[in-house]
Amino acid sequence: MYLSDMKLGPPLLLCLAAALSSAFVISPPHMWTKLILTHHWPNTFCVMEHCHSNISYWAIHGLWPDKGTFCNSSWQFNSSLIEDLLPDMEKSWPNLLKPLTTFFWNQEWRKHGTCAAKAESLSSQHKYFSKALELYHKLDLNGILRKFNITPSEKYYAFSQIEGVIENFYGVKPKIQCIPPSKNADAQILGQIEICFNPDFTLLDCEKHGYWDNHLAVDKASEFHVCDHNIPVYYPPLS
Repeated sequence: MYLSDMKLGPPLLLCLAAALSSAFVISPPHMWTKLILTHHWPNTFCVMEHCHSNISYWAIHGLWPDKGTFCNSSWQFNSSLIEDLLPDMEKSWPNLLKPLTTFFWNQEWRKHGTCAAKAESLSSQHKYFSKALELYHKLDLNGILRKFNITPSEKYYAFSQIEGVIENFYGVKPKIQCIPPSKNADAQILGQIEICFNPDFTLLDCEKHGYWDNHLAVDKASEFHVCDHNIPVYYPPLS
């Protein structure tokens, strides 16, 4: 029997219409498709922002969904909801500009956390920050770079050395950002490394385009650019 031969009553027609419409939905229009765990090198950050840091490890900059910013202006940050996380937050996600304050976390929650929270797995302030910390510790980017002898140094690295270690170990391509070389400088300065995840928190090539990539909204300091593959990279030690 063909569909055209069937006698469909109103209830059956409604069910069929709903089934057909759902079959063509790519994803909810509000939903992100990629998470970006962004690490920054504190020494480079403080070169840009004129701050002082004695931190000699890669720290969290943020956990950013690839869709939306400031998704719920009424959902305010409340540090009392993450009291158990604060010791780890202070070490792993430090506020380099305003130490001993919650300013940075407040900003990240309002701008990115309220959008990440559209997924049930990140649907509260505690879930969002604890997941960022969990992913950060599982990746152990700082330890992996050191394991393969990529350490802060006065010598320069080839970009391929840094990218190769990350790509070979994790099996996905990162996004690596630098401060471009100033006039007459020989090298670009390593500043930020993004490692990306699917919504189920499996690793993903950062270059893999999702449905919403044309609307990508992430934090981008004006001084940072994707590193030039052909220019040496300076990975600055603490002054």
